[in-house]
Amino acid sequence: MRKLTYFVAVSVDGFIGDESGDGMMFMPFVDEEFRSFLVEEYPETISAEGRRILGLDGTANKKYDTVIQGRGSYQVGIDAGFLSPYGHLREYVATRTLKESPHPNVALIRDDVVGKVRELKAEEGDLGVWLCGGAQLAGLLADEIDELVIKTYPVVFGAGMPMFAGRKYDLAAFDLAESRTFGNGVIVRRYSRKR
Repeated sequence: MRKLTYFVAVSVDGFIGDESGDGMMFMPFVDEEFRSFLVEEYPETISAEGRRILGLDGTANKKYDTVIQGRGSYQVGIDAGFLSPYGHLREYVATRTLKESPHPNVALIRDDVVGKVRELKAEEGDLGVWLCGGAQLAGLLADEIDELVIKTYPVVFGAGMPMFAGRKYDLAAFDLAESRTFGNGVIVRRYSRKR
């Protein structure tokens, strides 16, 4: 069984973006040390454009071969002109509003998102599925998440988009598997779900 991993950037107070969903305020913290970590450990989480700029085209995926994101998260790529922001992965977008995919590499999931994720997790293979974003999508898929990789940035938003939205309180326990602190104040923690 493949894992679904929610790999996400978050503020100290638990927000993945400001009230509009913009998470660009995290970008100044991507210094050389942190970028090297991402390139070495999570190269597939760097966008296709970022991989091109960094000279990583052709770099093998280490942890994931599939990405799923919500419509709002995907819109960030569309607005920047990147219709297949993670073209080195199989891309899925959960949406009720897009009628057809703007790119052949991007498959749309219009209904039964949980069923589709279970299908992806049941596929053969060593690489997992990366939940890229969308607070609403994370809330919907919370029970399917096997692993959390939380990049906590040393900023406080005060308000904004939470890690999980639209979810009623339901305690889910995770074990801390590893933690790493960087010179810029970023902490990356990996948690495995207790089953």
